[in-house]
Amino acid sequence: MSENEKNVQTEKKVDKKSKPGFFARIGKWLRELKSELKKVQWPTTKQTVNNTIIVIVCVLVVGLFIWVFDALASSVIGAIIKLFK
Repeated sequence: MSENEKNVQTEKKVDKKSKPGFFARIGKWLRELKSELKKVQWPTTKQTVNNTIIVIVCVLVVGLFIWVFDALASSVIGAIIKLFK
């Protein structure tokens, strides 16, 4: 076994011993999550309602354009099919 392979195996053994347990890692993750969530600037109720209304209006407008385009394309394709029958 080469010297390099021995060093790699030794490093793996040291890493496993110094690695915290499963529940310790979960606890650390939850503490960090709580810390990060405190930094978030949450929107007010008014902002949330306003953004929701904007999204709904945009969805309706895009849906209307798609419906009109679909109806127009269907009419054009129907006319072309009738033309060649």
